[in-house]
Amino acid sequence: MNKIFPQGDVNGSATAGTKVLPGEEGCSRLCCSRQGTCLSASVLVLLAALAALITLVTIFGPPPRAPGAQACMTLTNRTGFLCHDRRSCIPASGVCDGVRTCAHGEDEDEALCRDVPQSLPSFLVALCGDPASWIYSDQKCDGTNNCGDCSDERSPVTACPPCGPGWWRCPSIIFKYCDCIPRSLCGDRVQHCSDWSDEYSCPGP
Repeated sequence: MNKIFPQGDVNGSATAGTKVLPGEEGCSRLCCSRQGTCLSASVLVLLAALAALITLVTIFGPPPRAPGAQACMTLTNRTGFLCHDRRSCIPASGVCDGVRTCAHGEDEDEALCRDVPQSLPSFLVALCGDPASWIYSDQKCDGTNNCGDCSDERSPVTACPPCGPGWWRCPSIIFKYCDCIPRSLCGDRVQHCSDWSDEYSCPGP
């Protein structure tokens, strides 16, 4: 049976008519509810901090993530660099070119571009026939002599597919090309192939 004590004043003295439940002795009015549940000041501070964080994220958006460099495929089916937004895929040759292409500029990060090509991830780099020479991986098999010795277009260093529909296969005599020339050069009254097939055999674009 519960005892009835006088209700107290502000100093804790009892006043008549107040029930004191078991376990409520010593619990202040601020922290204790009628069911005996206490809400501490630390919980209030934590809730306030959480509300402030949610407000900041709502206003400014989440901070950009900084994952490691990751490969992707561009719209032209070339090796690319995935920006931190996980949506933008820029060509490999667009990394460390002095132009910030990614929204947060991670393609020009100091750590990435400090000592090119050693500081670049391996998926961005392709070696030429001369081990001292390198190109960006998206420059392989693009029809252009990027290495200077055509090793980026010919085996045994590079295995490239046959010339695409926009190219004419011939032994080129122009240093810019290796085994294929753009069909747009066919029939322009200028020799681009050593066998003159660009002028006599190539049907053009």
